[in-house]
Amino acid sequence: MQTYRYARDPYGFFVKMVEEYGDPFTAHVVNGDVVITGSPAGAQQVFSADPDTFAPFGPEVSRPLLGENSLLLLSGERHRRERKLLMPAFHGERMRAYGETIRSAAHAAAATWPKGQPFVFQDSSQWVSLEVIIRAVFGVVDPARVEDVRKAILEYVAAIAPSLVFFPFLQRDFFGMGPWARFQRARQRLDFLVSAELAARRSRPEELGDDILSRMLAARHDDGSGMTDAQIYDELLTLLFAGHETTGIALAWSIYWLHRDRARLEELLAELDAAGERPEPEVLTRLPYLEAVVHETLRLYPIAPDAPRMLARPLELAGYTLPAGAGVAVAMGLVHIRPEIYPEPHAFRPERFLDRKYGPFEYAPFGGGHRRCLGAAFATYEMKLVLATLLRNYRLRLSEPREVKPGRRNVVLGPSTGVRVTYLGPRRAGDPPA
Repeated sequence: MQTYRYARDPYGFFVKMVEEYGDPFTAHVVNGDVVITGSPAGAQQVFSADPDTFAPFGPEVSRPLLGENSLLLLSGERHRRERKLLMPAFHGERMRAYGETIRSAAHAAAATWPKGQPFVFQDSSQWVSLEVIIRAVFGVVDPARVEDVRKAILEYVAAIAPSLVFFPFLQRDFFGMGPWARFQRARQRLDFLVSAELAARRSRPEELGDDILSRMLAARHDDGSGMTDAQIYDELLTLLFAGHETTGIALAWSIYWLHRDRARLEELLAELDAAGERPEPEVLTRLPYLEAVVHETLRLYPIAPDAPRMLARPLELAGYTLPAGAGVAVAMGLVHIRPEIYPEPHAFRPERFLDRKYGPFEYAPFGGGHRRCLGAAFATYEMKLVLATLLRNYRLRLSEPREVKPGRRNVVLGPSTGVRVTYLGPRRAGDPPA
């Protein structure tokens, strides 16, 4: 029952558990018991602990979905070694090569919007996110191949049903029927396309580019060894799993909050217009109010409400000694709504990030410690550029008759309606919001 409550509404589940049991509390879920904290002090104890204190939580559930080489499922020295190898591909300097790719994807998505008719914005932002992954991560540029990869990825993502994650006993092949059989077929199709891409790249090392796949192929450990095809493939699946829906969902929430609040939308538009007629991507991504909007969006509904880990050895948490083998998690969905840190915690107030700098145990939408999301900088960079591109050039009106609540989107949560908007036409500098 707790697994069902968590899967349906983790934000509400956390709040009710704290109200009833205090902080920290233990959640009894199908994958094992998890001690959960939503306090900055608890977050500090978990995020600051020695990395060898932790092991992946429920790897037997995620391994069939992501592969045994996924960074999410590694621990100890191997985790440190692989993370060190992958980090340069996501360094801030590297991201500048993707700026025009991201802006072009945003314009291409806007070109499909029906003028004067409501549409689901998250469908569009998901398309942008996927386009960026295909071109900037996988490095595919041929239009026909882009379309093949897009179809395979969409089929794969759609096949990762929440039931397979939250109820692992369903990871069985019932005579070729059911969600697991559907996932296996989608995985095989994606396997074929990515394996062919890897083989083609290996055969032409002189043509490696700036995409993340190329950087994985070129990366070398201290001993000169590189990543195997199996390792690269599993890391690509992890990036796809962690980055496809999440960025699209966060963009949809940003559009929702901004178009509910005319004053704050006007403030952001004024900042974007003041950046000039054709600002470089780096100019846009350094705009303070735009950055504050992104931070506030991720604060309100962090895409991953918590990040459970397994204890490889005992841990002191809030006066309790948790034994090895126990699960532990920091619920950022709780930390981010503490009124002593964030006054009016459920209100959209981007300026709070201009007035104060929050510590890593008060604000951590991408997790913390040695397992902080490797693609955090890339995700926020993409969010800023997509928002700046769309808001500067296109006028939208919110078409939601009532408040939008979070809802389950495969294994993550997003706006339950996808955020319906209406496209009103092109925008020129100085034009007010609709």
